[in-house]
Amino acid sequence: MTSKVKLHSSWLEVLKNEFTKSYFTDLKDFLLHEKQSGQLVYPTSNQMFAALDETPFDKVKVVIIGQDPYHGLGQANGMCFSVNRGIKPPPSLKNIYKELETDLGIKPPIHGDLSSWAANGVLLLNAVLTVRAAEPTSHQNRGWEIFTDTIIRKLSEQKSNLVFILWGNFAKGKKNLIDSNKHLILEAAHPSPFSAYNGFLGCRHFSKANLYLIEHGFEGINWGLE
Repeated sequence: MTSKVKLHSSWLEVLKNEFTKSYFTDLKDFLLHEKQSGQLVYPTSNQMFAALDETPFDKVKVVIIGQDPYHGLGQANGMCFSVNRGIKPPPSLKNIYKELETDLGIKPPIHGDLSSWAANGVLLLNAVLTVRAAEPTSHQNRGWEIFTDTIIRKLSEQKSNLVFILWGNFAKGKKNLIDSNKHLILEAAHPSPFSAYNGFLGCRHFSKANLYLIEHGFEGINWGLE
């Protein structure tokens, strides 16, 4: 799998032992079977590891944890909450933009591509990196969670003063992987329209993240999107 996809070399070094483990071999076999049986899987193979390609390990400052990719045509681009340009921003992303404007005064862009955040050090990590078209959560419990839990754990162990942003109960479930003594953990409701008014809107996580980073000697994130 790794020979055919884009993945920054810094992550290959950090995760090199994972690719030969039995769970990852089983995951590759599962994805191959999906392809051979004619299932349409999102995102495309060259975007599967986009979060790890766009944000090198040594550049990570903030980690936003999502659940699994969007399952609609053309939406998923390998980064949580982000969609390809030309695709209408989904409702959760619209609420993220609403909070971004309230918190920092940044006007919502017309697109939903968050790659500029990734380039600024925001790791947009889904717990599950693939999904079958039109079938949300269809690739859960196939091995991706083991892989991405390892990513979170290694970030926590090997780096200091990161900001982990956990929106919704699924993301909050990853809290036990993070050392709260050396990192900032920000929690709120999910930005989905079903829960955004239960604590997501008004959480001011964008400004809180930057305040923490600056206090610890780092440059804050440029949350602007063009």
